[in-house]
Amino acid sequence: MSDILQPQLKVSFRKSIAMGPGKAALLDSIAKQGSISAAARELGMSYRRAWILVDTMNNCFVSPLVETLTGGNRGGGAQVTEFGHEVLVRYRAMERKATASVRNEMSKFSRYMR
Repeated sequence: MSDILQPQLKVSFRKSIAMGPGKAALLDSIAKQGSISAAARELGMSYRRAWILVDTMNNCFVSPLVETLTGGNRGGGAQVTEFGHEVLVRYRAMERKATASVRNEMSKFSRYMR
């Protein structure tokens, strides 16, 4: 399968995208960076955009995926909750299964692309 043409799994909840590739990448980056602003910088997005994505995720699920921290020497930060890690692991598993299930069709479909 082409490196360029990849299926993307997006999970909708009501009128929002609860989880998708960008939100999963943001969760990974928050877990690594310990900060929404640092994660946003790493991913090349604005802090406002990252915060909106976090807020959407937190409002779509039964428990928050990201918690913000206040105070401390560095002025707080953020962390992915245990529940957030679980959601991310399950999303990545669904992504792998979805990709595997359409691998042959994607290979054929990629011939139609420029």
